[in-house]
Amino acid sequence: MLTILGFAMIATFLVLIMTKKMSPIAALVLIPALFCVAVGQGAQLGDYVIEGVGNLAPTAAMLMFAIVYFGVMIDVGLFDPIVRGILRFCKADPMRIVVGTAVLAAIVSLDGDGSTTFMITVSAMYPLYKRLKMSLVVMTGVAATANGVMNTLPWGGPTARAATALKLDASEIFIPMIPALAVGLLAVFLLSYVLGLRERKRLGLLTLDEAPVREPEQETVRAGAGGTGGGEDPLRKGSTGFGGTGPTGFGGSGAGAADPADDEENAGEGDEEFKGLDPNRSTLRPKLYWFNAGLTVALLTAMIMELMPIPVLFLLGAALALTVNFPHMPDQRARIAAHADNVLNVSGMVFAAAVFTGVLTGTGMVESMADWVVGAVPDAMGPHMAIVTGLLSLPLTYFMSNDGFYFGVVPVLAEAGAAHGVSPLEIARASLAGQALHMSSPLVPAVYVLVGMAKVEFGDHTRFTVKWAVLTSLVVLAAGVLFGTI
Repeated sequence: MLTILGFAMIATFLVLIMTKKMSPIAALVLIPALFCVAVGQGAQLGDYVIEGVGNLAPTAAMLMFAIVYFGVMIDVGLFDPIVRGILRFCKADPMRIVVGTAVLAAIVSLDGDGSTTFMITVSAMYPLYKRLKMSLVVMTGVAATANGVMNTLPWGGPTARAATALKLDASEIFIPMIPALAVGLLAVFLLSYVLGLRERKRLGLLTLDEAPVREPEQETVRAGAGGTGGGEDPLRKGSTGFGGTGPTGFGGSGAGAADPADDEENAGEGDEEFKGLDPNRSTLRPKLYWFNAGLTVALLTAMIMELMPIPVLFLLGAALALTVNFPHMPDQRARIAAHADNVLNVSGMVFAAAVFTGVLTGTGMVESMADWVVGAVPDAMGPHMAIVTGLLSLPLTYFMSNDGFYFGVVPVLAEAGAAHGVSPLEIARASLAGQALHMSSPLVPAVYVLVGMAKVEFGDHTRFTVKWAVLTSLVVLAAGVLFGTI
């Protein structure tokens, strides 16, 4: 009964948020509460929620202060050169912009933290998507999938969990999987190329020209509709708004873009201007640029070296960034207030997710579901338990936390595989295959940072991303089999 109710709870949650019948926060709280009562454990609901909140409180604290920190870094202009550099490289070509999103997300993912990756990627790429009226779910989908593949780094979490659960060396798990993971990353880049071509076809062919204007950071864009037929010039003049003297520093009103209503994947797009990169904004601190860059590098280095818990590092970093860049109290309060919406949305989502995970774990649903899945594997599949583990990693890491999967399910799968001569190392490597999908799970706090900063509905992100993430995970698994590591 717990198994059926567990799957029913997850299915109900996903259906409600994907059909937009409920907001993610409401669904994360009310659905598990109702199912907790349904299993006859309503009296323990408070204990389950408090335990879940306690487990996720450090994550919520990290996200709160990380958002403030990176918000301040955006305000003072740390990422402006990155955006201008990407803009010049991409030349306002939607295909290049989408590929650039995947590359940037993959590079930043080297720090091993998904929240940081998403904050930096969205900060850099959001202005381009917004002003060119590109689909924002393409940005979130590509970033999440790229980060999911890179999340398998030994310091990213899953590999360390697998090594700990099976008492193996993390390097023995990860190093042989590098070729398969590299193929998975190439699949993400290929996916971004294809999605970029779709965006180029929808928006038209765009080119970027350097304009002889006084401010070197301003560019002029000419946009035109594509698909004009043979022999015709596909370009037509008309500013998309990167040049000029508009209040956002981008100017213009935008041209060459299709009506967002024509594309169901245009989630999160609106008519409001993005004001984050106004070259004349009062929050810029050009004299402190190298201090802010050094502080950010030091912060990320300390995270990788695990000098302190991540929440503590971001708390200290946010306090230092605010104090140095905005020494006057009114200015500090203004910056905190400017990012309060993001902080509240993300932290609220994390605490709501604590209700979901608390009930799922406390009632025993997770354990019951895992036992049912493992028991459903036919004995004839025993010699192929590594492939079975890889396939099971897709739904199981999506519907439960990494801790639940690696410490609760993987040891059982490894034991079943050992009875048929399958090495625990193969089981551990195969268990990494589902991480591309895991990063879009509603149980991953970082995904709420991604959709929150990109102003994308979680249901829209899920509906768009899941199919591509599943495909990427299967590519990683197939590559591992072909290379003989699984």
